[in-house]
Amino acid sequence: MSSVSLAVRDSATMLRRNLLHARRYPSLTLNLLLTPVMLLLLFVYIFGNTMSGGQGRTAYIAYLVPGILLMTIGSTTIGTAVSVSTDMNEGIIARFRTMAIHRSSVLFGHVAGSVLQAIISVVLVGAVGVAMGFRSTDATVLEWLAAFGLLALVALAFTWIAVGMGLSSPNAEAASNNAMPLILLPLISSAFVPLDSMPGWFQPIAEYQPFTPAIETLRGLLLGTEIGNNGWIAIGWCLVLTVLGYRWSKAQFDRDPK
Repeated sequence: MSSVSLAVRDSATMLRRNLLHARRYPSLTLNLLLTPVMLLLLFVYIFGNTMSGGQGRTAYIAYLVPGILLMTIGSTTIGTAVSVSTDMNEGIIARFRTMAIHRSSVLFGHVAGSVLQAIISVVLVGAVGVAMGFRSTDATVLEWLAAFGLLALVALAFTWIAVGMGLSSPNAEAASNNAMPLILLPLISSAFVPLDSMPGWFQPIAEYQPFTPAIETLRGLLLGTEIGNNGWIAIGWCLVLTVLGYRWSKAQFDRDPK
């Protein structure tokens, strides 16, 4: 069997292991899902009329849902950081190092499992948004596929960053704290209010951080708004973060344990 076949086989085994963990211990995933769902309910039903600028809750929920979907991905990846850190501290990784398996399959299993969980979480939160009144009647099938592809690419990028955070954290609590910016960063993006409503000195910070281009691209695909250069910027951010996260994670994982 070739090295590629071994890597695929071992990565599939690790993926199955992580999915079984997620099924047997769903509390972490459910707790992380509560944050975007609660924010969606809060901003639509409590602040909706005010935040919409007089256009009503229906208009604001259409604006809000794409940002909440991206925030859901950031929230889900916190569980990845915690899971990786737990594995590193419970001794299972040391056991894996002594076994005849592909060395990187442990990381690939975590990443593949996390991306699947993120997509499932996005679908669940999106269903809540639809139940609250979100509609995307003008999007074509191709635009829907592009939207799902973008969400998967964002999930992949931030999952690799979360894996690196988990590997660099001394324990699960520290991993959770270190990964917290992944859910806080959307709060300073265009997820909740347009960029032109922000102070002038703050607009460049909000405009060029990773989440804003992805949010604006998702809005363009689902709602027909102008995308401009945001699509290319979002893809560029995802590729850069994926490469950096992978290299950072692999360098830490390949380091000899103390």
